[in-house]
Amino acid sequence: MPDPIRTGIFAKTFVGHDPLTVLQAASAAGYASVQYNMACSGLPPMPDAISQATARAIAAAAQDTGLTIAALSGTWNMIHPDPAIRAAGQRRLAVLAEAAPLIGTDLITLCTGTRDADDQWRAHPDNATPAAWADLLTEMEQAVTLAESHGLRLGIEPELANVVSSAGKARDLLDTLQSEALCIVLDPANLFETEPDHTDIIARAIDLLAGRIGMAHAKDRAPDGRFTAAGTGVVDFPAFLARLRDAGFTGDLITHGLIADEAPEVARFLKTLTE
Repeated sequence: MPDPIRTGIFAKTFVGHDPLTVLQAASAAGYASVQYNMACSGLPPMPDAISQATARAIAAAAQDTGLTIAALSGTWNMIHPDPAIRAAGQRRLAVLAEAAPLIGTDLITLCTGTRDADDQWRAHPDNATPAAWADLLTEMEQAVTLAESHGLRLGIEPELANVVSSAGKARDLLDTLQSEALCIVLDPANLFETEPDHTDIIARAIDLLAGRIGMAHAKDRAPDGRFTAAGTGVVDFPAFLARLRDAGFTGDLITHGLIADEAPEVARFLKTLTE
C-alpha cells in the first residue's frame, strides 16, 4: 500500500504572530504539516533579516506540536516591471534560504510573477511576451543557483494570472533550466476558471509534470469561478489525488483559500482521500 500523502495547511490561515500558537491551532484542526509564512512569526512574509532565534523558535514549535514544516512561503513578483523590486526579492530569498535549514525545511515556494505593478496575483497582457519570459529566466537562474548552493528546492506554481500560467509553461521552464532544485507546486484550482473540461485539464497537467511535483495545494473553485475551500466546489479531489498517486507523488497536500473555522472540516475531507 502506498505511503499516505501528508495533509497540511497554510500556517497563516490561523491568527497569531507566535509560531507555537499558530502551529498548535493547525494541529488542533487536524493537520500534520504546514506551509509556513514568516508573518506567523511577526515578520514580513519576505523579511530583510531572520535571526537564528526566530528560526529555531519555528523549529521548536514544530517539534512540540509534531508538525512538519513542509515549506516556507517566499513569494514576490519575479517579473515586476521595476528591476529594483525584483532585486529586493532576490535578496530576501537569500534570507529565507539561510534560515530554512534551521527551521527544518528544504522547500521554498515562489510566485513566477506578473507585469502588473500593483498586484502579483493579477494577470497582465504583457505576461505572454518574450520579454516577460526572458526576465523570468534571468530571475529563476539566479534563484536556482542560490537554492543549489544551499541544498534547497524551489517550488513554482502554475497560475492563470502569472507568467507561468499553465502546466505547459511550467514544463517549458523545467526543461529550460534543467535543475533538480526546481520543482512544481500543483494546485488544481489554479489551472482553470470555469472550463467544463477542468478534470481533463488537471489530469493532463499531472501527466505532463509527473516526477517534478514537489508539493500539491488544495483549494477549490465554485461553479462561477470563485475560489472556495477544498471539497466545496467543482474540483474532483478523489480523481486529483488518485492521479497524483499514479504519477508517484509522495509530498504534502497543503490546503489554503479557507478560513480558520473551515479548517477542521477540510482536514477531515482531505484525510478521507489521503490516508
